[in-house]
Amino acid sequence: MNRRKLIGTLGAASLAGLWPLACRAATPRRVIVVGAGMAGATAAKYLRLWSDRGIDVTLVEPAAQYTSNIMSNLVVTGQYPPSILSQGYTSLSRKYGITLLQGSVTAVEPGGELGAWKVTVRNGQKTVTRWCERVVLAPGIQFDPVPSTADPAVAAPILHAWQAGAQTTQLRDALARMPATGTFVMSIPKAPYRCPPGPYERACVVADYLRRNKPGAQLVVLDANPDIMAEKENFSRAFQQLYGSNLSYRPNHVVRSVAATAGQAGGTVTVDIVVRDAAGAETVTGSETFSAQVLNVIPPHRAGAIVHTLGLADATGFAPVDGRSFESTVPGRAGIHVIGDASKTTLPKAGHVGNQGAKICADAIVRAFSAQPPVPAPTANSACFSPVSNQLASWLTAVYQYRQDPATGAWRYVALDQVTGATGATEAQVPSTRQFSMMRTWYGTLMSDSFA
Repeated sequence: MNRRKLIGTLGAASLAGLWPLACRAATPRRVIVVGAGMAGATAAKYLRLWSDRGIDVTLVEPAAQYTSNIMSNLVVTGQYPPSILSQGYTSLSRKYGITLLQGSVTAVEPGGELGAWKVTVRNGQKTVTRWCERVVLAPGIQFDPVPSTADPAVAAPILHAWQAGAQTTQLRDALARMPATGTFVMSIPKAPYRCPPGPYERACVVADYLRRNKPGAQLVVLDANPDIMAEKENFSRAFQQLYGSNLSYRPNHVVRSVAATAGQAGGTVTVDIVVRDAAGAETVTGSETFSAQVLNVIPPHRAGAIVHTLGLADATGFAPVDGRSFESTVPGRAGIHVIGDASKTTLPKAGHVGNQGAKICADAIVRAFSAQPPVPAPTANSACFSPVSNQLASWLTAVYQYRQDPATGAWRYVALDQVTGATGATEAQVPSTRQFSMMRTWYGTLMSDSFA
């Protein structure tokens, strides 16, 4: 794929990533990548490609295959089969010579003479130890417990389906079983959370499903944020013009507790109604309880467990990193990088962004092994299609550059308008059937770039 086609199909990757450096050493350099989702798989692949196989890469992952969160909302509504979400790791091994190690990392420690870091991996009763010069952590997220008043011994699981897999099909089945005049209640956690437009996409496609299959049913969306957090114009229009009275959107509604119905997918959810002052401080002004035949509570989340085990997270629950390389900024953790949803940057937490950040990280590591600094101002692209029905989707893309704030001196990724240079994003405001069709092409191209 030539450079022009790469930019056109995947968006602007790191500028450095377009001209990677070869890395050949007398003794091969070693990198262990922990987690084989969008970010981890991409990092492993491009470390091998851009070093001309001069870096030995081991990819550690407990699952036998990756299940994509992208497109999973359309699996919930039954439009696509679950198989569309599955990606294997065979190509990463056969085509690029990446060593696949199934298991979970339990420790990352100083490695002594055998390497900068010693990584311990456990799979059942078996424990394996590997040494490396660099560690890349891509563990994704973990969810905070949902405050439940129900007896966990008899209550059904409270479904979030925000990590695709078994809960995706469970929510699909619960939606299909929902009574024709039932109520579907979903919640959205406070930002930051995985995939900013994702919950609003789910609200749209579920509302569309109900309109077509259960026109007497209702959807209630409880948003802990003060307003729609992504593509506001697009989703506001869909909520009001496509779904009207069948969809009730409630901002500033923060989940306090949930009581699931024994043996079913429904129950009740109690929320605090809040107001926020100019500084963002919250005041609870009241509460409300909603009953539902289907509960879909997306809890707050934070970086995957290994990030916290290693002390790499700050008070936000995510790992602060140097945006030029995604290397941890925690003292004593030089050589450990955190990418994807687990990292703390001003980039959105999304699959396409995970792919982009992984390339920036991979390029920086290749350069480090050649005794060169990372690119000082890398760029990344965030792109996605947002379905608002079973036939319509919009398109959103934004380009970010790592820059220093002249007022505060802080370094961060800033969204740039591709034409004027002003902050912002380019959004196809009017959803169309053409963009819905293009969504499948974009998805397939993105998955191939990470896994094929």
